[in-house]
Amino acid sequence: MLERFVSKVDFTSYEDFVENFRIVVPENFNFAYDVVDALALRHPGKVALVWCDDKGGEATFTFGQLKEYSDRAANLFSSRGIRKGDPVMLILKRRFEFWICILALHKLGAIAVPATHLLTAKDIVYRNNAADIRMIVSVADADVIAHIEESQAQSPSLFLKVLVGASRDGWLDFNAEMERATPTFDRPRGNAATSNSDILLIYFTSGTTGMPKMVQHNFAYPLGHILTAKYWQNVREGGLHFTLADTGWAKAAWGKIYGQWIAGCAVFVHDYDKFHPHRLLDVLVKYGITSFCAPPTVYRFLIKEDLSRYNLDKLNYCTVAGEPLNPEVYSQFLKATGIKLIEGYGQTETTVSIGTFAWVEPRPGSMGKPSPWYDIDILDDKGNSCGIGEAGQIVIRTGKRMPVGIFDGYYREPDRTASVWQNGIYCTGDMAWRDKDGYYWFVGRADDLIKSSGYRIGPFEVESALMEHPAVLECAITAVPDASRGHAVKASVVLAKGYSASRGLARELQEHVKKVTASYKCPRIIEFVNELPKTISGKIRRVEIRERQR
Repeated sequence: MLERFVSKVDFTSYEDFVENFRIVVPENFNFAYDVVDALALRHPGKVALVWCDDKGGEATFTFGQLKEYSDRAANLFSSRGIRKGDPVMLILKRRFEFWICILALHKLGAIAVPATHLLTAKDIVYRNNAADIRMIVSVADADVIAHIEESQAQSPSLFLKVLVGASRDGWLDFNAEMERATPTFDRPRGNAATSNSDILLIYFTSGTTGMPKMVQHNFAYPLGHILTAKYWQNVREGGLHFTLADTGWAKAAWGKIYGQWIAGCAVFVHDYDKFHPHRLLDVLVKYGITSFCAPPTVYRFLIKEDLSRYNLDKLNYCTVAGEPLNPEVYSQFLKATGIKLIEGYGQTETTVSIGTFAWVEPRPGSMGKPSPWYDIDILDDKGNSCGIGEAGQIVIRTGKRMPVGIFDGYYREPDRTASVWQNGIYCTGDMAWRDKDGYYWFVGRADDLIKSSGYRIGPFEVESALMEHPAVLECAITAVPDASRGHAVKASVVLAKGYSASRGLARELQEHVKKVTASYKCPRIIEFVNELPKTISGKIRRVEIRERQR
């Protein structure tokens, strides 16, 4: 399957990879037909999805089964009035029905809008009206159902609600309707057929600094994740890949469907309500996970467990993205497991655009090197390319070639799109620097940079220093006004088990930072907190900490 979509599969070096890797985008590509149904035709018994929940439930789905189930769902949605171009919200947690529904929407040419189950009624109203949502398919969760029903009076475009796993007045029973639906669905032709430029997905970003943006991706987008899965996550034919992510976020598209299946690797899903590190480790062992991807927060919890108790022999590759990885976490995980954590960088707007690929030796704390076809640069405030070691904003130059998988823009927001993408340059809003060997090092969001006594300080570098101290479980660095310095560095610290807040410990942490990094980066203020404010996708909201301080 992979050979159909790339000009060359195997490479001898990073330079060979950059020079010769090409994604071949067929005309009118549709992932559901051209990958899933094609695999179902050739290898109907090949395992596509392995699912379990935290209540003992288990299920395995082959490509042959996914074809039939997605055909049934396409017939079901079509019979209820869903057409090409209709936006449909999916709030399905980690239920296996998510994969059936999203494939069905791809077949219809409808626009899938994945969303997290943590949305409030207000959040759902905003999304319904911003995207003109026509139908919502929801998990049978009492809070989610209540929020959706509360939102409907203020959502004029919403005409159909579908419930998975239960029956309820005013809702269509998905499971009952699926049993009655016709098991085959013919690929649409003519005006009903999809083209590569049609909208496939809309993702609402997590909104760390304002109202969520609507990131629009087209039907060629899944092919961009060949880079993500095959060449960064290093998935293998016949393997079982596990990305820890809710289906409401783009991380699911990165690691739970597109690139993995194109590369011949099955996808594993653990459907749970609350994260427990020891349960995750049990799952990794029981199901023989071969490659794993999670945000740094997860690895921070894993290294606090006794990893020697778990037989992780089948696990041979671990990747990390979503936030920067502290070098201390890398070192402790390597010591405990012998596995190097492989970093990568990208956004909801892109596929993996910088990564530690197979031919690149990991440097703890570095994102790696640019992906093929991603023309990456770092620009200063005046738009000039930064020199070695000089921090600036990560940009993607798209004037000469457009990477497969980069977004088309923000849905219905041309002004917002133009504010970050002008003259063939997309500005990511993330700050970094590169070393003499071409490795990129994350500094922080442009909005999070601290200017103190004339120095520019990135939160991540101070957080990394603090994370090396055993008392620190999590931390966030922000700025507070200071009469003499302009701003002072403040650390909000969540302590690890066995440690208690005290002035003595605060001084100890300050001295620790001075020893491992420049003294001017030392946090002048340390606040011990029980938890850090985070987005519903788990990212630290430094903006909220700053607002509380004001």
